[in-house]
Amino acid sequence: MAENASTELKMFLLFCLLLIQVSLSEIIFEERFEDGWQSRWVKSDWKRSEGKAGSFKHTAGTWAGDPDDKGIQTSNDAKHFAISAKIPEFTNKNRTLVFQYSIKFEQEIECGGGYLKLLSGFVNQKKFGGDTPYSVMFGPDLCGTDTKKLHVIVSYQGQNYPIKKDLQCETDKLTHFYTFILRPDATYSVLVDNRERDSGSMYTDWDILPPRKIKDVKAKKPADWDDREYIEDPNSVKPEGYDSIPAEIPDPKAKEPDSWDEDDDGIWKRPKIPNPAYKGPWKRKKIKNPNYKGKWKTPWLDNPEFEDDPDLYVLKPIKYVGIEVWQVKGGSVFDNILICDDPDYAKQVVDEVFANREIEKEGLEEAEKIKKAQEEEEAQRAREEGERRRRDRGHDRHRNRHRDRYRKHRRDYMDDYHDEL
Repeated sequence: MAENASTELKMFLLFCLLLIQVSLSEIIFEERFEDGWQSRWVKSDWKRSEGKAGSFKHTAGTWAGDPDDKGIQTSNDAKHFAISAKIPEFTNKNRTLVFQYSIKFEQEIECGGGYLKLLSGFVNQKKFGGDTPYSVMFGPDLCGTDTKKLHVIVSYQGQNYPIKKDLQCETDKLTHFYTFILRPDATYSVLVDNRERDSGSMYTDWDILPPRKIKDVKAKKPADWDDREYIEDPNSVKPEGYDSIPAEIPDPKAKEPDSWDEDDDGIWKRPKIPNPAYKGPWKRKKIKNPNYKGKWKTPWLDNPEFEDDPDLYVLKPIKYVGIEVWQVKGGSVFDNILICDDPDYAKQVVDEVFANREIEKEGLEEAEKIKKAQEEEEAQRAREEGERRRRDRGHDRHRNRHRDRYRKHRRDYMDDYHDEL
């Protein structure tokens, strides 16, 4: 009975800890673009006077796992898109920042961005655009077949710093989730569809602060440093007669051809074949070097120029989230924007949306089939139109030749007539 009571107490305490954890976590901003979303978002007039501003359409897209789960889609080609929402001001000091959203490239994007921005300070949302300062820029950027970049840019003391790693984004036409997690120890993780794409530290993966350690360029490998892992066995002795073993020997299976004539062909000799007993030039066996110290490496020193900033990870207080992209072809669906401090909740959101993943894949496959059939039909019409034009040109040429012959005959007749007169 006592053991059961102890187990029940442990389970109760664990449940209480989970409740405390849930209660302490905070969803700062979550946008599923349901009814009323337009009251939270402000469309920018940036580039509008130049006729270069695009517009967003509220839709789940052409194919979707759930047609009622709508986002906002870029709906124009060769345009700039800018829209933002004000959020409760927050700081990530002493807390984990989770920044996540989904995007679906329904179009053949060719060249364009699909990233989001977190903004600090006051922002005139009607003028929000490419020059507006930001604290974080995160998400895909594609152009041609070469650029498939996943941006992770953070601002520090007013300057933007891109991550040094070459992170790649997804390029298919399905919905994908992008998650950036920044922790109080300045470590980070980048997830794509709940799978960690990369991780590391702001100290090493951004050129914000000088490195903590630098290599001692003056250091030299000690003269007695033995970095040979294997050496020749000094006790190895060449077998007696080893050097007299020939590399080739006469082929014992060879036979003199019946047609061989010594008077005409000379004395027949067996052709030679590689000698299986020949092992090549003799070499001493290799053994582990008892004095091996490992590969010598340049030692590291404390960098005198390094000055730590314990608030390296701290962003300016965030007040807005925005989409600001340029696209050659519109058609990207942005959705499920989340800013919180709980990676587990972010994971749940992805799992919830991806419950309909197979339906979305089937919808894409069907849309691709319809598109292919339309393209083939258009190609057939183009071929038929081309054939019709060729026939018409042939008919015209035939008619012109007939007309020219008639005119020539008439001229000849008139010439003969005038000659007779």
